[in-house]
Amino acid sequence: MSTFKTEEEQVEAIKKWWKENGLSVVGGIALGFAVIGGWQGWQIYQRNEGEAASTLYEAMRQAVRTGENAQALEQGKRLIGDHGNTAYAGFAALQMARLAYTRGEKTVARNHLQWVIDAAPDPSLREVARLRLAHLLLDMDELDVLQGLLSNTPLPAFEGEFASLRGDLAQRRGDDAAAREAYLEALSKGVEDEALLKMKLVDVGGQAPAS
Repeated sequence: MSTFKTEEEQVEAIKKWWKENGLSVVGGIALGFAVIGGWQGWQIYQRNEGEAASTLYEAMRQAVRTGENAQALEQGKRLIGDHGNTAYAGFAALQMARLAYTRGEKTVARNHLQWVIDAAPDPSLREVARLRLAHLLLDMDELDVLQGLLSNTPLPAFEGEFASLRGDLAQRRGDDAAAREAYLEALSKGVEDEALLKMKLVDVGGQAPAS
């Protein structure tokens, strides 16, 4: 299932996410502390909370790399329990979902992804989880639930991927015309795997536009 990426891809995604969103996350939490206690309190909190969460997440990543999945899951649970308001907790839950899926525990994976959607501090991270949950629901043949999930308007950066999923849902239900329309929209918005999307379009009787 392509939505659960390799460890190397996950690390690169984290680096990219922090580069693009780190300041906004820090700024949002900092504003709250400025209201209730001042900048000095925020600096102390930021240092302690960030360092502790970062250390736990790095330990979790190392455990995943060495195949110590039970240890990785325990560290992920600690991170979520002790530092659930940090982005690291969201990334940990995404890792836990991937580990659960590889063990065939799809319902457990679903619960981890739902936690990110409900609790992650940043909209982009929540959207990543929603996209992965949508793929998982399709895999589980939970089509009505998937339709409800896809009814929400995605962030602009995710429009192509969610349009592609609407096409997958329509194709699964035998509506090739709707699938073609959704796939063409996805191509116009942009997706990660354009070659695969073009093959899906051809499979439902469409014609991929020239590159």
